[in-house]
Amino acid sequence: MTKLKHIAFLLASLLLLTNCAKRGTITGGKKDTIAPKIINSLPENFTTNFKGNEIKINFDELIKVKDINKQLIISPPMKKQPIIVPQGSASKYISIKILDTLAPNTTYSFNFGQSITDNNEGNPYSQFKYVLSTGSYIDSLTVVGKVKDAYEQKPDSFISVMLYDAKTFTDSTVYKETPLYITSTLDSLKVFSLENLKEGSYKIIALKDKANNNKFNPDTDKIGFIEYPITIPTTDMFELELFQEKRPFKAEKPTQESNNKLFLGYQGDFKNTSITASYNNKEVPIKIGKFPSKDKDSVQIFYPNVKMDSIQIAVKNGTYFKKFTSKLKNLKESDSLKIENKTGSVLAFRDAFVLKTTTPIATIDESKIILKNKDSIAIKFTSKHHDFEQEISFDFKKEENEKYTIELLPGAIKDFYDKSNDSIKFNFSTKQLSDYGNLKINFINVKRYPFIVELLDKKEVLYKTTSTKESSIYFETIEPKLYTIRIIYDDNSDNEWTTGDYLAKKQAEEIIYFPKLIDVRSNWDVEQDFILD
Repeated sequence: MTKLKHIAFLLASLLLLTNCAKRGTITGGKKDTIAPKIINSLPENFTTNFKGNEIKINFDELIKVKDINKQLIISPPMKKQPIIVPQGSASKYISIKILDTLAPNTTYSFNFGQSITDNNEGNPYSQFKYVLSTGSYIDSLTVVGKVKDAYEQKPDSFISVMLYDAKTFTDSTVYKETPLYITSTLDSLKVFSLENLKEGSYKIIALKDKANNNKFNPDTDKIGFIEYPITIPTTDMFELELFQEKRPFKAEKPTQESNNKLFLGYQGDFKNTSITASYNNKEVPIKIGKFPSKDKDSVQIFYPNVKMDSIQIAVKNGTYFKKFTSKLKNLKESDSLKIENKTGSVLAFRDAFVLKTTTPIATIDESKIILKNKDSIAIKFTSKHHDFEQEISFDFKKEENEKYTIELLPGAIKDFYDKSNDSIKFNFSTKQLSDYGNLKINFINVKRYPFIVELLDKKEVLYKTTSTKESSIYFETIEPKLYTIRIIYDDNSDNEWTTGDYLAKKQAEEIIYFPKLIDVRSNWDVEQDFILD
């Protein structure tokens, strides 16, 4: 009997353990979706006559503080950043140790953004703000607005919006001094709110502050500004448009890439730049070519295959002038003439057929170039040499659903080094017109002319035209896809977007995006009104 009782006890215990394990594994309880709560703070939030150097904030559960350097916005900024603990580890409190000497009769705010989360599920305590005053009252005025990018459709995240005292503000202030008040749009907002402000007159500036030092660095930062001071209190909503300045032209020392080529990097606008070369005070003939990569501000400098131990390069752009001396090595390699099909296998009806060369082109002999269709019938064409791009474009009357061959006989193309091509053929074809779509855009409330119209696929411009007086633009035989429409008011008539200049108090040329994607389909005519408000 005793043995049977012992066995029964063991079975009951095993069953109990199994059931307990099952219950724990299956349910796990409800997911915690509640953000942590503040029990109290020492001193209390919105305290006045603050004299201490430490703030402690207590929570009802374990919390973590993350990305504090990016998320925390202290306004006005402190010269010495406070010590905030804990960071990375879980705790039921946050301690802020102030290392700076606080200004008298000043309201300070600590906006933690999304940095405070609970320890278990990461639920954020969003936009918690601790406010104190070293004086007898809390400043309570507010300025609100929104930010936008002058060029891109969406602004960057973490845009800093700053206020400076208008009485002491000069053009150099944003380069040297921190602002009186600051806030951030954080990572998902286009709007901003500057709070706990004093009455007064201010200059308002927006920065994409890459260095997080609350100062403007033109080499890396975008800036937005309003030309006139703003007066607080105000009910106005302000819009700040950020742009990256075009830096003054500057050339870098050329680097040798082969036995007949240098790369020269630069910053700024390359237009109207002249480059000359010499050796032992004698001019050296050179050719300048576009760098193959779109993402690099560089040019190629081709020089003759002659014996030189060095070469002097002189670069001039407006008032900028610089001479460089490059020592030349025997790299046992020289660029040779190669010809590639840039267009690909399918030629769109809107486009010319394009060949690209590895070396600069000297001459083109059209009598040694033959263009034929699939029936071997010769097609008349015209060619155009694009020197800087090292390209040759061929224009001709295209037929639907046709196959073409372009043949370059020996000597058709001669390059800068007096080298000619061998016999080479390129095959390509056209599609049917019904494979393309047409788009007509009617622009309503045009402010001024000229304006540029661009069709974009994501960020790449696929089609572009300029209107000098037309209010309707027609894009014919374009690839079927979803397009973004962008117009640029080309105020300086240079056929491209021109950025702003902070010191010159010049805003960037105005860009307006159509708010929706336009679906152009095969064999469809799309007509779209675009109201330019």
